Amino acid sequence: MSVTRLKRKHRKNIARANNKKHIIKELLRTPVLKNVDLEELKSRFTTNGGVSDSATAPKAAAKAKKETAAETAADSDTAEA
Repeated sequence: MSVTRLKRKHRKNIARANNKKHIIKELLRTPVLKNVDLEELKSRFTTNGGVSDSATAPKAAAKAKKETAAETAADSDTAEA
């Protein structure tokens, strides 16, 4: 009795295994979140008057940097004179 190979079934089994490997690789590609402060994240997304705190914080920080830079420049000018 001769042995026959089920070629279509073999191709489907290989494709199924490749799909599972691909899914596992995709899952491993996503970074794992560790040590996340949920309260801090929630506070970022709360809205106060239509504008969130996280949107105004960078502007305030940039303004503070400019003021500090201006003060140090003024101090260095007076020290040189």
